[in-house]
Amino acid sequence: MNKVLIIAEAGVNHNGDINKALRLVELASQSGADYIKFQTFKTELNISKKAKKAKYQEKNTGLNETQFEMVKKLELAFDDFVLIEKKCKESNIGFMSTGFDIPSLDFLDTFSPEYYKIPSGELTNKPYLEHVGKLAGKIILSTGMADLNEIKQAIFVLEKVGFNKNNIIIKKIQYE
Repeated sequence: MNKVLIIAEAGVNHNGDINKALRLVELASQSGADYIKFQTFKTELNISKKAKKAKYQEKNTGLNETQFEMVKKLELAFDDFVLIEKKCKESNIGFMSTGFDIPSLDFLDTFSPEYYKIPSGELTNKPYLEHVGKLAGKIILSTGMADLNEIKQAIFVLEKVGFNKNNIIIKKIQYE
């Protein structure tokens, strides 16, 4: 029988503040979650300085900054994740983070994570998938932004680099 894992989604809800991130670890541990998941990224590798905010971002954060500036404020340094992972160990909760670019994936790999989370927006990013597929561990594959063909293609790319599809967990996100 497989155990259901409870993953507390921290994401970027720390607002770029390491102290808030560490507090989220404490709260997730106290809640009984098995893991807490953050997001690891280098803004410069993911967002153009000319990118416009989505309408909901404009509504929630205003027009005084670009999408790049908004996201940059949410970015934690790699050294911060060392502190977060240590806090997770001290708090008896598993550490997990979605890496959104190759340097972030390589950094996260230094923790030898049990799970790699692939965001749905990267399901069509072949170099990203190939890189993740060469790392050890299991994969949680988000499918919220993908159609069935894109999911199948992503799994094919992972298998092509030698990843065992039996180590892939499909996560479906459904909005109603």
